Amino acid sequence: MENLEIEVKFYLSDMDRIRDRIIEIGAVSRGRVFETNIRFDDSDNSLIQKKSLLRLRQDTKTILTFKSEPPVKDDQFKILRELEVEVSDFTTMKNILESLGFREEQVYEKWRETFILNSANICLDTMPYGNFLEIEGQKEDIKELASQIGFKWKKRILLNYLAIFDVIKQKSNLPFYDVTFSNFINIRFDLAKYLDLIEANSH
Repeated sequence: MENLEIEVKFYLSDMDRIRDRIIEIGAVSRGRVFETNIRFDDSDNSLIQKKSLLRLRQDTKTILTFKSEPPVKDDQFKILRELEVEVSDFTTMKNILESLGFREEQVYEKWRETFILNSANICLDTMPYGNFLEIEGQKEDIKELASQIGFKWKKRILLNYLAIFDVIKQKSNLPFYDVTFSNFINIRFDLAKYLDLIEANSH
């Protein structure tokens, strides 16, 4: 069970209140950073067909990540096998991937503030389409933290941010594929209308 990423998300209608609560329970902020992520695939889109993800991320560092399905399914948590390595140059790594036959499929951006509490990471994420909290750690810690912060477990989200965007794109007939803040500048919609489609126990 090595290299497993275990997490859940929750939609935030009031990020400031939740941030205050996270600090109240003793979590320590490691700062807020802007992320640019590129999802790569080959010409046959074989990675997404296998529910795998090859991603190059740039914030204060450059990280190459490969995610794939875990050995055991779990409907309570989002669990993926995750392999990550830090690389020294974003552009060069992008060129390497493209030279190997991978192509840029999708760009997505977010602002992320990361908090540490014991062995768990608590992240406040501002996506172009809404605000979310993500808790990553061990299963029992995640459930306990969700309860401490004030979330109902049935409201958890197990989709990744690109899958959430796919729901929004389909329902709102959005004309673009990249999840960037510039694409959403003139887009007005109420994400709360779609929560029954993205929350784990709402459908």
